[in-house]
Amino acid sequence: MKTLGLLGGMSWESTAVYYQWLNRLARERLGGQHSAKLLIWSADFATIAAMQAAGDWGAATALLADAARRLEAAGAEGLLICANTMHKMAMEVAAAVNIPLIHVADATASVIVASGAVRPLLMATRFTMEQPFYLERLRTGGVEAITPNLEDRQRLHAIIYDELVQGRFESASKAAVVAIAARAVSQEGADGVILGCTEFGLLVGARDMPVPVFDTTEIHARAAMDFALAT
Repeated sequence: MKTLGLLGGMSWESTAVYYQWLNRLARERLGGQHSAKLLIWSADFATIAAMQAAGDWGAATALLADAARRLEAAGAEGLLICANTMHKMAMEVAAAVNIPLIHVADATASVIVASGAVRPLLMATRFTMEQPFYLERLRTGGVEAITPNLEDRQRLHAIIYDELVQGRFESASKAAVVAIAARAVSQEGADGVILGCTEFGLLVGARDMPVPVFDTTEIHARAAMDFALAT
């Protein structure tokens, strides 16, 4: 089994879910007392969030690239950025190391294409929904995702930063997320929902939605374990 390096803490709420998924998958696939071989670098998310809000993506890129090099030096054989938004600098982080970076949008696109969905709704931070880095990566993988209207994008962004990354999971926010998805299904013809923020799976699940759900945290973890166990 290969050792995976996790760039985490963005937020630690979802990084903990990555840790659970990867260890659960190792046990399921190998049996017995097996668990995943992991190295985790965990950021102070307040620092990252301030860089994001200020548009200082250069500083955020330098921070993640340095962390990636540290994980590689410690023995990581594959790399995960445990956040969708921070895949904005995935190419630069990948270029900073000599080990593969497992891209969350690539893994997600592959699962969506296999499902037959053709018009999934992307729900994420405003950075992920409004900037091209993520939607274009999905498009390269064969997925033409749609995004909510401005008001709904603002609501989703606030739920993430004001609640989920701070460990708050409010029933009113869950209802709002479900309602946003339902509007996209009825008004825009969405035939799937991409939970494109790694914390969203802590708030809503497949049983809450009117169409198939693609939880990027679970999908990313499964792709990473496929890599770790490949011979």
